[in-house]
This record gives sequence, C-alpha cells and structure tokens, in this order.
Amino acid sequence: MTNENDSILVFEYFTASGEKDRSIISEAEALIFDLVNDLKDYNIDLVINSSYEDIVKDYENVNAILIDEDIIQWLEDNASKFNKAIFIAAENNNNLYNITRILEENNVRTYTSSAEACLKSSDKYQTYEELFNIVPQPRSFKFKIDPKGYWKRAIENLHERWQAEDPLTPLKLIIKPLIGVDCENIILIENIEDLTLDLDKIFVPGSRILVQEYIEGEDISVSLISDGKKAIPISLNKQFIELTGDKGVYVGGKLPYESKYKDEAFEIATKAVEAIDGIKGFVGVDLLINADEKDIYSVYLLEINSRFTTPYVGLNKIANFNIGKTVIELLDGEISIEDLDVSLDGEVEFKKSGDSLVIRRV
Repeated sequence: MTNENDSILVFEYFTASGEKDRSIISEAEALIFDLVNDLKDYNIDLVINSSYEDIVKDYENVNAILIDEDIIQWLEDNASKFNKAIFIAAENNNNLYNITRILEENNVRTYTSSAEACLKSSDKYQTYEELFNIVPQPRSFKFKIDPKGYWKRAIENLHERWQAEDPLTPLKLIIKPLIGVDCENIILIENIEDLTLDLDKIFVPGSRILVQEYIEGEDISVSLISDGKKAIPISLNKQFIELTGDKGVYVGGKLPYESKYKDEAFEIATKAVEAIDGIKGFVGVDLLINADEKDIYSVYLLEINSRFTTPYVGLNKIANFNIGKTVIELLDGEISIEDLDVSLDGEVEFKKSGDSLVIRRV
C-alpha cells in the first residue's frame, strides 16, 4: 500500500466488494477497467476484490490492494492513508454519498462530486426542489410508505388534484424510490385504481417514494464533464428502456444520439449541473423528450447522476480525448474547461445481454 503524493486511490464499489451477480458485475467491470486504462499515466492504488488478482497483476502502473470485505468498511479503516481518489459508485443505500463523505472526512482529494452534491442529487425530490423553476421537470411529490396504507389515500388525493387541472387527459403516475439507480423499482400507474397495497411487496413500510406525473416520450441522457462550477456536454445518449408489465428496465443505450432537441437537452443538462454546487468530474443527466408537441416544454429533466455512468464505457470507444485523465487535469487546474475539445469519432451501442454488457460500434 502506498501513499505517494502522485498516487491516486481508485476503486469501483461492486468489484471491490466482491459482488457475484453477473448482471451487475459485468457493467461494473467495464467501468472500472476503462477508468484504469484511462489513468495509465498515473500511479494507481487500485482497491479490488481478491478474485481479480490474476487480471490486475499485469498493469505496470497499478499497485493492487486485494480485499475480501465491504469497500465502505475498508475505507473507514484505510482512507486516511491516501491523498487523492477517483472512484465509481452508485446511489444504492446512499453508497455514493457515504463513500464521498468518508474520503472528505479523511482529507482525501476527490476527482468526483462533493458529498453534499451527491446527497442532493441522490435524493430525487431534493433534486426536484433544487431545480424548481430552473429547468422543466415533471410534477413530483414524495411520500412515505406507512404500514396501515395511508400513503395510498394520499396519492389518490394528489392524483385527483393534478387530474382536475386537465380533466380531459387521463393522468398516469410514475412511482419510484426516492433514492435509486437506473429503472430500479419504477412502477407505472396507468389507472389510479391500480394503486393497491401490493406495492408493499416492492416498497417496504418506512421507505420513501417519489410520485411523478407520467409524461409520454423518449428517454435520453446527456454525459457531461464539470469543474464544479461550469459544465460542458460531451454527448446526447439514447436510453433503451424495456417495459416488463408495469415496470421499466434499463437495458442499454446508443451514443451519440441525433435529435432535433439536442441543443435544448444540452442546455437543460448543463443548467441543471451548474445549479447544484459541487457536482464535478464525469456526470450523467437523465432527460425525457416530450411526445406531446402541444406542451410548452419539449425536454424534461428527470434526474442527475453525479457520478460515472454506463455511457462512459461507450464514450471511451469513440472519444478523441482521454476522459479520466481530462477529469483529473481539469480538477487539478492544469487545464481550463473552456479549452476542452470533447469531440467524438463514430457511434457506439451498448446493451445488457444476459449477464454481459455488449458494446459495439454502429
């Protein structure tokens, strides 16, 4: 284990913690090894599960720290030994926030969003409030699932109030975890009569949910790089969402994606990222291109992912610049965001297929 001034602590939550679910780990492996390859010009302390020993031993610039424990517990015990860190984690169980908080409390310089920014963007309702009247968003409200089912009547009242504003258009609702990733546990309520206590099987009593008006449209995202104050969009990405019953499942994407709403999507994503202080590094913003051309808004913001997201893997195949290295140089003040050339060469499609993440040029 080293703590040289130029050494950077690098890890990804699932590959460090020894996750065995292949549907999760294939994506995690693609993310972390692309980041490691981006940082070939740096000395790296790579924290990774011991099962990867044979894979990481051939990297000349990597000091592999093999562990067999949860990465958060490992960081609690070891973060103070390092000066710098860049990592990949998602919002599940507040992992993104908790990891960032531990690093900051141990005075580790991070090349990712601040803990406070992660906390704000992880909580979908807090994001909604932070960006209210700044960018277009679906109407949203938060509820707590109580064991007696009072939450059901509260949502029925909300639906009745929203529906009254436009009684001629049937109102559908989206229910999702207040803190979640991808399309995890997202439920579409097409008729308010479908709102039953069966949802207790998905959202346990005590959990908090976000209820949004459902807007028909096309799922997209924007990948950006931010220095914590200003952001620059890299690409517009098409998101592939499959509906299984009343649930949405994220299965992949295509980038860059051409749309007549590209400039508007870039503007909204940039404005949203810059509105929350401390979002920096590689960032993803999920948006929706509205199918209703009579609406005053063509593009709606859904959420901000203040972290590395799956499109990073696709972008690394076609970007004319080194994304990981650029993030470090930008946050170290070695380059200016105004001077970045974020051009791309080609198109990439990536899809989850069984337990693999398949990436191909198109």
